[in-house]
Amino acid sequence: MLSQVLLVSAPGKVILHGEHSVVHGKVALAVALNLRTFLRLQPHNSGKVSLRLPNIGIQQTWDVARLQLLDTSFLEQGDLTEQVEKLKEVAGFSKDSTNHDCLAVPAFLYLYLTICRSQRTLPSLDIAVWSELPTGAGLGSSAAYSVCLAAALLTACEEIPNPLKDGEATGRWTEENLELINKWAFQGERVIHGNPSGVDNAVSTWGGALRYQQGKISPLKRLPTLKILLVNTKVPRSTKALVASVRNRMLKFPEIIAPLLASMDAISLECERVLGEMAAAPALEHYLVLEELIDMNQHHLNALGVGHASLDQLCQVTTAHGLHSKLTGAGGGGCGITLLRPGTQGVGRVASLGAYKVQFPGQFPWEEEACEQSHLCCVALVK
Repeated sequence: MLSQVLLVSAPGKVILHGEHSVVHGKVALAVALNLRTFLRLQPHNSGKVSLRLPNIGIQQTWDVARLQLLDTSFLEQGDLTEQVEKLKEVAGFSKDSTNHDCLAVPAFLYLYLTICRSQRTLPSLDIAVWSELPTGAGLGSSAAYSVCLAAALLTACEEIPNPLKDGEATGRWTEENLELINKWAFQGERVIHGNPSGVDNAVSTWGGALRYQQGKISPLKRLPTLKILLVNTKVPRSTKALVASVRNRMLKFPEIIAPLLASMDAISLECERVLGEMAAAPALEHYLVLEELIDMNQHHLNALGVGHASLDQLCQVTTAHGLHSKLTGAGGGGCGITLLRPGTQGVGRVASLGAYKVQFPGQFPWEEEACEQSHLCCVALVK
C-alpha cells in the first residue's frame, strides 16, 4: 500500500457529434476540455475512510472495520440496479433518494470496495475531490470524477505504479495502465448513469481529440485549430433519464429513430472527413459544411426528444449573430457549443449568456503551474 499523498487530475470533455447515437453503436467525436477535476488522496492509520466533495456539499466518513465486514458478493453478481441500491444502503442514503449528485458516493464505494479488496485489509484514506466542471452540464464531470478515483485507488493499492518521477511536475501512466484505469472508470460511470457509452471516461483518460465507437478509441491526429463558444444553460438534467428516454423512443418508433441514428452517424463521419481536410488548408467552404452539420445534428437531437427551450434560445441568439449552435452531451439543458469562424466579432453579446471560449485540440493549459496537460495526469504536490 502506497504511503505518500497522491494528487490526480483529469479533464472534462465536449462532444462535437454523436450524442446519444454513440450509445447505439454509432461514431462519436469528442475532445478534452480545459476544465479539470482534481483528487487528493491521503493515506493514514485512523481506521476511517472519508470522502469530501465540496462542489456538491457532500462529506462522509466510514469505519474501515465495518466496511471490512460487509458481504460484498453482491458487487460480483446481480444486476446493476440491485448493486446501486445496496451501495446506497452502505452510503446511508434512503432508497427513494432522487438527488442525482448523491450517486457520486455509491460510485466511490463501488471502486473503493472492489479495487482495494486486493489488500489484506481495506486502507484508511482521506479523499477530497474538487472540480472546475459544473455538474449535470454535459461536460463529463462524472467521468472525470470516476477516472480520478480509479487512477488514485489503483495507484494507492499498487495495482499500477505511480508515474510521477522525482523532479517532475506531472507524470502520465503507460498505455497499459491507462486501459486499466479506463476500464474501472467505466464501472464508476455505470453506477452513476446506468448505461453510459464509455466516450466520456475515454476522453478523460486519454485526453486530446478522439473518435469513439463501440469501445474502440482512435485519436484524431490531423485536426485544425478551431474555436468553440461553450454556453452553460444552467438547466439541470439527468443523463441516465435522457439516455433511457431515447432508448424508449427507439423501441416505440424503431423505423423512425433508427434512420435518425444512422444519419447522425453519417454526420460524425462527414465532420471527421472535413476536419482532416482542414488540417492541411482550412477554407471558408469547410466552415460552411461544419455549420450545416451542426444545424442538422441539432434538429436530429430535438427529434430524439433531448432538446430544451434553453438550448433553442441559445440557437436563436447565436443565429441572430450569424453563428451555429447545438447541444453537447445528453441535452435536456446542460451546455451548448457554438462554432466560431476565424475573426468572429461581437461574441461579447453571446458570452453574456454565461459562455467562455474553448480552443482545441492541442494542449489545454490550466491556469496554475501544477498541471498543464490535456490528459489524465498525476501531479506533484507543491511544498
